[in-house]
Amino acid sequence: MMNTQIITVKEYIQEREGCYRVIGKRVSLDSIVYAFLAGQSPESIVQSFPALTLEEVYGAITFYLRNRTAIDAYLAEGKQQFETLRQQAKETNRLLYKTLSANASNQS
Repeated sequence: MMNTQIITVKEYIQEREGCYRVIGKRVSLDSIVYAFLAGQSPESIVQSFPALTLEEVYGAITFYLRNRTAIDAYLAEGKQQFETLRQQAKETNRLLYKTLSANASNQS
């Protein structure tokens, strides 16, 4: 007779308030996906995010690959929202950005 073990399916990612995160952690799926797409190994991602286990990183990557089209759209929307907010901040705080630009030019 074969010794069989029951393998349970575990979820690693949850969506709350429009943001995907590792369940029980404050680490966003975005952070893991961007590191993965930049070529980092799951082991190096764990080093960057010590709150995560290797299992959680693999789970997050699997979630991304299983839902790639939807998550890529979610990431693109997030980039667009960031760019819109950045532009609004730049227009609202023109003097600050002018000063920062001048300081950056002086340091070059």
